[in-house]
Amino acid sequence: MRTFEYERPSTLDSVSAALASDRDVRVLAGGMTLIPSMKMRLATPDTIVDLGGIPELVGVTADDEVVAIGAMTTHARVAGSEEVRRSIPALAELAGAIGDPQVRNRGTIGGSVANNDPASDYPAALLALNATVHTNRRSVPAASFFTGMFETALDVGEIVTRVSFPVPLSAAYEKFRSPASRYALVGVFVAVTREGVRVAVTGAAPCVFRATTIESTLAERFGPDALENFRFPREGLNDDMHGDAAYRAHLVTVLARKAVGRIVASSGSR
Repeated sequence: MRTFEYERPSTLDSVSAALASDRDVRVLAGGMTLIPSMKMRLATPDTIVDLGGIPELVGVTADDEVVAIGAMTTHARVAGSEEVRRSIPALAELAGAIGDPQVRNRGTIGGSVANNDPASDYPAALLALNATVHTNRRSVPAASFFTGMFETALDVGEIVTRVSFPVPLSAAYEKFRSPASRYALVGVFVAVTREGVRVAVTGAAPCVFRATTIESTLAERFGPDALENFRFPREGLNDDMHGDAAYRAHLVTVLARKAVGRIVASSGSR
């Protein structure tokens, strides 16, 4: 087995120093992607820098306008957070449906966001909720953060430290899971904000994206019936062994309708 150095710093300054070296350094958050990649020899770093020893990267804070989540906060902790469940219940529900218990108790929001797997759940929430990704150097709007398949705006030596979510008026997330991986074959996050309706789609394309045609339709009349005869375009969607582009386009509409229906139902029950 190939050897590597292991570091567990206790401060962000120590992390920055380690990442500034000339070595092949990889950051370890939850390890949900890095560890399997190393097992398959797809990643052979000289040094692993474990972020698990930095207390400031863990936890949830919230007020009436924003929920901020530390990058090393696990999916399970997001799902169980009273602050998240009270302010953005759709985000807590999303986190509680990621993978399985082992993944939810090891995987972190920062690791998921930085990895930007095209089928991961959090990017849809970030984009629909107009979140901001904070790093050890700057703050990046979600709209500018996700740039392509497994690609983000992060520079060399830059790590995610927390994500802040504006509290929406209401929101819902629906996904169709792959039965094998439990990743989203398609996932749709619908958020009603003070600026209007925002809809983000994950799993359907190489990178998370805003479904602006659905947003425009819902802006005219917000309700599941508004999408009854809507056909989402298949152009640019994934076409693979798990589902062709036409199937994914159909799922986008079906899941958007379900999410909107849940928002309408929850509004009526208040």
